[in-house]
Amino acid sequence: MLLRLSSPEEVICITQPHHAWISGQLARMWGNEQFGQVFPNQPVCLAAEQHDIGWLSWEQAPTLNPQTGYPHSFSELATKNHIKIWSTASNLALPWGRYVALLISLHGTRLYERFRGWENFPETKELVENFLKDEYAFQEELISKLQEDIYHSPYITPEVVKRNQKLVAVWDALSLIICHGFTGEKIVENVPTANGEITLTLKNKENHPLEISVSPWPFRESQVNLVLEGRLLQQKFTDERAMQKALSQASGVTINTTLLPEN
Repeated sequence: MLLRLSSPEEVICITQPHHAWISGQLARMWGNEQFGQVFPNQPVCLAAEQHDIGWLSWEQAPTLNPQTGYPHSFSELATKNHIKIWSTASNLALPWGRYVALLISLHGTRLYERFRGWENFPETKELVENFLKDEYAFQEELISKLQEDIYHSPYITPEVVKRNQKLVAVWDALSLIICHGFTGEKIVENVPTANGEITLTLKNKENHPLEISVSPWPFRESQVNLVLEGRLLQQKFTDERAMQKALSQASGVTINTTLLPEN
């Protein structure tokens, strides 16, 4: 769950699968002379679109954060619950294809490799280490099988897999920024290009909060239109079931956001 503030007492709740769908839309529009192309295109774009597949069950009955009165955002969940969600993702993704499942697994392990607060607590340290051990074994098995596959073998080299893993992470970061909304400026670092890496800068267009400039421009088309969807919660809660009921009955909200090259 992503929470986008609408007013001091209202939030727009955007599900993790919907945020991932925005990532997939960005992926399918990605690529130009400077940023290169995406290979293999369809599996990588599908991985971006489904990278939060593990959240599907949790989003049916999101838990209440008693400190905020709103559903837990993805970053507020306890590590044990976060691990439970991500432990299901790889096998849920496997029916989409081995390359898709590999990239989603790599995305999950990257999160715990990058954000290492879990190392400070013995209970979470053991949970995460076991998760990483299982996922690394899953990844090694898939890589071994894909190396023997005529279609996938050109795309399973360490260099190509690493680039595609970074691309999924970039689209994830871009989608999070767009879904949360922001003022001023945001950056996304380590963005793969045709010949290296670069930093993207996102800025709100003056007097047009739903228009965002992106520099340098990484897309094929001259502008990108995204329609986000969430549900509006107009009060805070102390009871989890009441929150879940209100959320299920909440009004839908659409947010039309346009990405444009910087002038």
